[in-house]
Amino acid sequence: MELNDLLEALNADQTITGDSPLHEVMHRTSQEALRVTGELNGSYHEPERVRELLAQLIGKPVHESVTVFPPFYADFGKNITLGERIFINSGCKFQDQGGVVIGDHCLIGHNTVLATLNHDLDPGKRADMHPASITIGRNVWIGANVTVLPGVTIGDDAVVAAASVVTKDVPARSVVVGSPARVVRTVP
Repeated sequence: MELNDLLEALNADQTITGDSPLHEVMHRTSQEALRVTGELNGSYHEPERVRELLAQLIGKPVHESVTVFPPFYADFGKNITLGERIFINSGCKFQDQGGVVIGDHCLIGHNTVLATLNHDLDPGKRADMHPASITIGRNVWIGANVTVLPGVTIGDDAVVAAASVVTKDVPARSVVVGSPARVVRTVP
């Protein structure tokens, strides 16, 4: 089994069973992500070097308009897709095995957590992982200390208020707040 086999299974929302060959590939890939994020977060780097390390982490080019303020954490890295003119503030944590897509012109606040995996509820299968992607549309603003759970889509131009926990899809041009996040208004 190779990374492409794992990505195919993850992007098809297939359960990754504990101790399976795919789980081993996931673990191996995670070790690489820990190495790259360790370098990224270990000392100061010019913005261009931050983008180079981010590109190494995700395995694809990062547009020159993307800005990340370390520390930044990803425990997998290879299932992140970034648009252009994205700002990711310090302390963000991406659990991206299930897939994280961030559209153009997004702002991601301090300490945001994007979580794309759930473990099985059955104690005998607790090591099994169920992936579900997170998609963030264009021009989205996510405030500080937000958690976005697996399978959520945040529509274009939406705003997620600080400290919200997003458990379900957010309609385009809406403002959500709270835990669980709920729509409180629309964007003018």
